[in-house]
Amino acid sequence: MTPDESPCVTVTLRSTCPACGCNLDRGRRYCSNACRQLAYRRRHEAPAVPMPPSGRATMVFACPSCETYLLGEQRCPDCNVFARRVGPGGECPHRGDIVAITDLVDQEVMPTIHP
Repeated sequence: MTPDESPCVTVTLRSTCPACGCNLDRGRRYCSNACRQLAYRRRHEAPAVPMPPSGRATMVFACPSCETYLLGEQRCPDCNVFARRVGPGGECPHRGDIVAITDLVDQEVMPTIHP
């Protein structure tokens, strides 16, 4: 074989920047400080968590006149009277009624917190 027909092939391994994908020099992990910072922020990004509903939307109120429970409404639409707050609660998945947590849990089981 002649030197021109040698089976050896020279392979140059070039790595790419994980942030932007451009070619890197030997021994470098990122092409710039900006790409290094971007990769760090992507690794430590907070997961997208849905915001909890506001406090008023999950609060149950009771009308003093007609004794109906209202979810997230402080004024009774039938009596036009301000309702008293019962506590946190929501709609019953089985019957569709509005239920407060205090109605479901026995009062003796609830812990009391003293300031």
